[in-house]
Amino acid sequence: MIEVEQIGKVGVVTLARPAARNALTAQMMHDLFRSVQELDASSDVNVIVVTGQDPAFCAGLDLKDLATTYKDIRLSAEGSTQQHGLLPRTSKPIIGAINGAAVTGGLEVALGCDWLIASEKASFADTHARVGVMPGGGMTIRLPQLVGINRARQMSFTGNFIDAETAYQWGLVNEVCEHDSLMTRVMEQAKTIAEIDPLSVKEIRTMYETLGNRSDDDAYLEEAKWSRRWMKERFDAAAFESQRDGIISRGSSQQ
Repeated sequence: MIEVEQIGKVGVVTLARPAARNALTAQMMHDLFRSVQELDASSDVNVIVVTGQDPAFCAGLDLKDLATTYKDIRLSAEGSTQQHGLLPRTSKPIIGAINGAAVTGGLEVALGCDWLIASEKASFADTHARVGVMPGGGMTIRLPQLVGINRARQMSFTGNFIDAETAYQWGLVNEVCEHDSLMTRVMEQAKTIAEIDPLSVKEIRTMYETLGNRSDDDAYLEEAKWSRRWMKERFDAAAFESQRDGIISRGSSQQ
């Protein structure tokens, strides 16, 4: 079951099958994909949060449902430009609130987010090899981007769990917080993003997606060209002047 809630400009998607540790059936995967797409298309939503009902974030695919699930994944991915791992490609940021174990397919759902904030009770594992299933939701692409190729191989070849603190040290999650404070902290960040002009956030997010894995000289030239085009076509000097003092004041208060 997938639950969707809107809090201000933040859409919250919750994996809600706690008795099965939120293991994903084919129907849940379809509903998760559709729910995120609908929130991304809504003009009333600027940020999306994905989380799970305790005690887990997501235990992966429901093995009893595996045959159907695999078929649906394969058919939905063929020829699709909207697929980004197990989540759709979106124009709005997605924050993952990892409240417990994120395993295999559950880890791939987490990896589809822009970044992760973890509860102290969170843990992470890739058990594809252990159960004889090949990754199909972005594991071999996104995991090495975050933790490095050697650590990604270690996780995938052993199937061992890493705890929240190790995930933080390795760069898999941005922050670790007390379990009961997880959603408060995630919503703080989500609401901060939601206050910013969504077109600016969307443009910078697109730049990261396009240039973030490159370091060649042409990438720097492309970024500079992109910036000049935005400044020429979209920059609002009056809005900048009105917001500048508030930005500086906010920065000073956080020091």
